[in-house]
Amino acid sequence: MTLAVRYTAARALDTAPVESSPPGPGEVELAPAYVGICGTDLHIFHGDMDARVSTPAVLGHEMSGRVVRVGPGVEDWAPGDAVTVMPLRWDDTCPACRAGHRHICQHLDFIGIDSPGAMQQRWTVPAATLIRLPDSLPLDRAALVEPTAVAVHDVARAGVRDGEKTVVVGGGPVGVLIALVARAVGAEVRVVEPSPHRRRLAEELGLTAWDPADDVSELVREWTGDAGAAVAFEVSGAAAGVTTAVDVLGVRGRLCLVAIHPSPRELNLHRFFWRELTLVGARLYDRHDFEKAVALVADGTIPAERLISKVVPLTQAPAAFEALEGGGDVMKILVDCGDDTTGN
Repeated sequence: MTLAVRYTAARALDTAPVESSPPGPGEVELAPAYVGICGTDLHIFHGDMDARVSTPAVLGHEMSGRVVRVGPGVEDWAPGDAVTVMPLRWDDTCPACRAGHRHICQHLDFIGIDSPGAMQQRWTVPAATLIRLPDSLPLDRAALVEPTAVAVHDVARAGVRDGEKTVVVGGGPVGVLIALVARAVGAEVRVVEPSPHRRRLAEELGLTAWDPADDVSELVREWTGDAGAAVAFEVSGAAAGVTTAVDVLGVRGRLCLVAIHPSPRELNLHRFFWRELTLVGARLYDRHDFEKAVALVADGTIPAERLISKVVPLTQAPAAFEALEGGGDVMKILVDCGDDTTGN
């Protein structure tokens, strides 16, 4: 048995012992060290994904940890190896997989949503999902590799280029990571975020942040010489954020939709017509995105330690969900799943 954080019903979490299965062929058993609580976890907590999530469900997919045991046939991993997990299991047979888009398999098992996740003391996963971490990278910082991989994929999907003026609408963890990755490829970036705490953190990281209560369209007009932004990312998940992301774009600008919108939103299609705008979706990531994310976190391009607001023990995870939902001066909360016997 292993202690785990479980979603049991809308707005209800518990910590309880669950069965810990030994690794089978092609599998590894991990000791998760740190697991981040993300926006998708909050959507599950709110009950928005009940049609997809089977209860009780062990949550968590932003993680770092170490290998404990390997199953038969696993040759590339050994106990003690530091790893993160790309939490995707695809079928390799659907049209998306056959077209080379396995990360958005039409029958995708997103581990931590569709199957048990990392917020537990022991976790068995396919060896194929492991991503190696450098020994020099602290495991708390490594827990931010997964959301950084999201940002890497998003910036690539939007085709951000050196010198392009880019607006990120939503300055939560993924929004700030997108801004940092876009800056790393040479873009000029502005972040739009209502939280004073998050705006202040963005500014401390060298980013320029605007309050959406101000006239953002006018700020962009002045910044771009009336040209408009080349790229906008919608990361807020709010109807007003969609409007802002469309309004700031210049001729032939690209809007990259990142946030999960639980209900349909109005979209100004006339502006898409008038300015020949492009809308692209960005959902997950592939192995290349993960490997690049590891490098960005390891070399300090992504200052992961600055984004970690708090670390709580496994037993306090339910309260941490409540704290994130309440807003306030919080960016990323990590759940410490480690114990003294695993070197975490």
